[in-house]
Amino acid sequence: MAETEQSSRWSLADLLAEPVQETLEGALAQLEQLVSEFEAMRPALGPTVSLKDFQSALAKLAQVSSLKSRLEAFAYLFFAEDTRNSAALNLRDRVDQVLTDIGNRCLFFELWFKELSDEAAGKLIEHSGDVHYFLETIRRFRPFTLTEAEEKIINSKDVNGIDALVNIYDMITSAFSFTLEVDGEQKTVTRDELTSYFSHPAADVRARAYQELYRVYQENSAVLAQMYVHRVRDWHTEGLQLRKYPSPIAARNVENDLPDAVVETLLAVCRRNVSLFQRYFRLKGRWLGLDQVRRYDIYAPLASADKTFEYSTAKQMVLDSYAAFSPEVARLVRRVFDENRVDSGLRTGKLGGGFCYTVVPELTPWIMVNYNRHAHDIATLAHELGHAVHNMLASGHSVFTQQSSLPLAETASVFGEMLLTDRLLKQEQDASVRRELLANALDAAYMTVMRQAFFTIFEKEAHAMITEGRTVEELAERYLENLKEQFGDAVQVSEEFQWEWIGVPHMYQFPFYTYAYSFGQLLVLALYQQYQLQGEAFLPGYLKMLAYGGSEAPLKILAEAGLDVTSAAFWQGGFDILEKMLAELEQLA
Repeated sequence: MAETEQSSRWSLADLLAEPVQETLEGALAQLEQLVSEFEAMRPALGPTVSLKDFQSALAKLAQVSSLKSRLEAFAYLFFAEDTRNSAALNLRDRVDQVLTDIGNRCLFFELWFKELSDEAAGKLIEHSGDVHYFLETIRRFRPFTLTEAEEKIINSKDVNGIDALVNIYDMITSAFSFTLEVDGEQKTVTRDELTSYFSHPAADVRARAYQELYRVYQENSAVLAQMYVHRVRDWHTEGLQLRKYPSPIAARNVENDLPDAVVETLLAVCRRNVSLFQRYFRLKGRWLGLDQVRRYDIYAPLASADKTFEYSTAKQMVLDSYAAFSPEVARLVRRVFDENRVDSGLRTGKLGGGFCYTVVPELTPWIMVNYNRHAHDIATLAHELGHAVHNMLASGHSVFTQQSSLPLAETASVFGEMLLTDRLLKQEQDASVRRELLANALDAAYMTVMRQAFFTIFEKEAHAMITEGRTVEELAERYLENLKEQFGDAVQVSEEFQWEWIGVPHMYQFPFYTYAYSFGQLLVLALYQQYQLQGEAFLPGYLKMLAYGGSEAPLKILAEAGLDVTSAAFWQGGFDILEKMLAELEQLA
């Protein structure tokens, strides 16, 4: 694979081969043919449809969905490589418009199935095999569905409305550049490069990195905050006024197939446990020689120098940690690398952060990371590869049921991070290095559990405030209060952090998404405890759970694994494991 030692660049040839424009035209023509054939099946879909006609329609819809997924994936991944690329922008806009039209033309099937009686729908679901949960999910949205004409209007409006606004947010923020002085040298860096300095050994560098981040975001706060206000108003108008969801977060919970009560229990338990991380940050402050930890310091390394790792080293470390767990899982991880599915380099204009993109069951997923040679970048690589493993294990399902629901989507990714940390801990006998590893694990747990839960808590409040007509300045003040609740008197939070929320893409792209990270991390803590107790006996049940993909309800999959996520005690158990890690750290003091 080209550039493996320093970085890797993915290939999108399995989605659209060169010459792209010619291949795209052929794919669009094929999609038009498939949709026309699907539309021709509409007359057969009546109240007394035959099982044969129903299954034929499902099969044709799967063909349409598979080709749509390929085109949508290419458009997004091509754009993610360089959000400034005009060719990528034009292609993405064109594909979005075409796929919106295709979606509207196929909408009749979903609406017809929702209108069937419970008895008629139940008989079809009973004989639908692998796609039964997909069909049950369609029925779950029945109370919140509008007429066909209204649904088409919303779809057409969104592509040039709220979806376009979110795309513009991505374009604006991906184009940001930041200036930072390090060791007497003035550097111009991307956001991902800048955030690597949040864990710099020098306190002044950490502070300047955060100050520079929020200087740029605050300079653009009027535009970015107004975008968020319109995102929230659009969510409220469609979700509450038109679809009649009982609350803004309920729209996400229905999609996740989670009762509101489960999510509220999760958030409440997170809120009750803020003292655990406050205790950790006080301990960290003593090790750092600080009278009080500043918000700038929470990711500060305990070692005197931030060790760096070449990409090839990181790749091998991740492969080794997965191989020690399961040769089958390691084989899947290796496949991602071998098929040129990873884009790891740092480039201006490249979409920030990291993600795994699964397209269709027969294709290996694509992974984007911004690898900057730090330990947390290795954890990110392990995390995204976990997502890929999850979806590859579920590749025996249909395009409708391969990808898991959001509550379970973080299971394999967070588990992969823990495998990496655990392997490093087992190999390391030096107390100071073990302290650093445990501290890194707790830093990651804060980021994944508490920080994400409080993002969701803020979103709930922000949605209410915006519909009440509160100002952007009031939102910023409330966010600062949110941070102060998290940190108490353990961490000093300076004023610029009031603008952190406008730099959280998930709040724009997928409102109320972030609690899934808290859900996933605490769930994995319970699973990992089982693994430590059971050893190899744990593996078959765990792989079976991942292999379900999205073919069953999340609560059913978890219940089969013996996990009761409706109980506050379950979530508290995750914090109890984190408390044990903290206690071990305290003994190393």
